Amino acid sequence: MPSIPPNDADADALRDLEWMRQVQNGDLEAFRLLVETHQNRVAGMIARMVGSQFDHSELAHEVFVKVWKSADRYQPSARFTTWLMTVTRNLVLNEFRFRNRHATLSIHDTAEGETVTNFDPADRSAPSPSTALEEAELQNAIERAIASLPEAQRTAIHLRRFEGLSYEEIAAILETSVSSVKSLLFRARTDLRESLREYLE
Repeated sequence: MPSIPPNDADADALRDLEWMRQVQNGDLEAFRLLVETHQNRVAGMIARMVGSQFDHSELAHEVFVKVWKSADRYQPSARFTTWLMTVTRNLVLNEFRFRNRHATLSIHDTAEGETVTNFDPADRSAPSPSTALEEAELQNAIERAIASLPEAQRTAIHLRRFEGLSYEEIAAILETSVSSVKSLLFRARTDLRESLREYLE
């Protein structure tokens, strides 16, 4: 009976594991490949956690510096990406503690902190200005609603919705149980439905 080939996720996990083994031996080229492969994922998580309050690129750089310095302590008991998201979250939380800020966070900000809508009047497939305005208003409402969630709920939503992680992986990152993750997601979705009620009706 022929063996079943690994799926893409398994192949990616094995690739990351091999790169980390090389990084543990001081291989700068393997580290460069890790950074290039995962920097957008890290930056995306940081953006959704802190909005425009901090410099995303600076924090992402610090994450990978931490990866390099902590490589010898990495144990492949979980996917590399799970460990990477844990490092990212912890670094961001430490940054908040250091700056002693507890302001409401925003997500999906552009570099200038504004929502950009491109509209070409000659493009009949493009939304009308009124439709684009409504969509921008809805998007802003969604962002505000997610931003108002407690940090753990907001992170759980990000990891589930945007990263597509399993409950087990999210539990590992948040350092909690699977049942707690499900509870966090349930409460987050309930709060979001309440916050967005006028848009959903």
